[in-house]
Amino acid sequence: MRPGAIILARHGEPALSRKCMLTSDQYRDWWAKYEVGGLRAGQTPPPELLATAEGAGAIYASTRPRAQETAAAAAAGREVMTDALFIEAPLPPPHFPSWFKLPPKYWGAVARFWWHAFNHHEGQETRVEAEARAEQAAQVLIGRAETGQDVLVLAHGYFNHMVGRRLKADGWKLVHNQGFRYWSQRRYEKR
Repeated sequence: MRPGAIILARHGEPALSRKCMLTSDQYRDWWAKYEVGGLRAGQTPPPELLATAEGAGAIYASTRPRAQETAAAAAAGREVMTDALFIEAPLPPPHFPSWFKLPPKYWGAVARFWWHAFNHHEGQETRVEAEARAEQAAQVLIGRAETGQDVLVLAHGYFNHMVGRRLKADGWKLVHNQGFRYWSQRRYEKR
C-alpha cells in the first residue's frame, strides 16, 4: 500500500499584535502571552486548507490555543487529535540592555539564532531535545500515513520546519510548499 501524504500546516494569524517595539524582557512576556493566546477574530481558512482537511484521514493539532482554533476552523467538526508533541519550539531571547528594542518578529529571529547557535534555552527545551521531539513527531506521522491515509498537522511554523527536515531525512519529498505564512501548508509524499 502506498503511504498517504503528510501535510504540515501553520496556524492562522494570532490575535496578539506584532506591531510594537519591545525590550528583550518585554519580548519574554509578549511570547508568554502569544503561547496562550488565540487567533485574531474574523479569519477563515483558505479553501485549499479546507480541502486538505476534508481529504485527510487523520488530523492532528498542537495543544496551543492558536493551533486548536485553527483546527476547529479547518476540520469543520471532524475529529482532531490534540497532542503536545506538536507545540512550537521555545523562543527565549537573550538578555539585552533595556534601551535596545525590536519588534516581536525580529526578537523571534534573534531568539531562534541564540537557541540554535549558542544553546540559549533558559531551562526550557534545548535544540537537541526539540530535534528529538521532531523525530518522534515525524515517526508518529509516518506511522499513520503508512496506513494509506493523508495526515494533516495544524501546528507551528518553526516546529513544522523541524518535522519536515526529519521527514526529508526519512525519504519523504516536499511536493507542495506554501512557505511559512499563516494558514500555509507544506505537503510531503513518500516517493
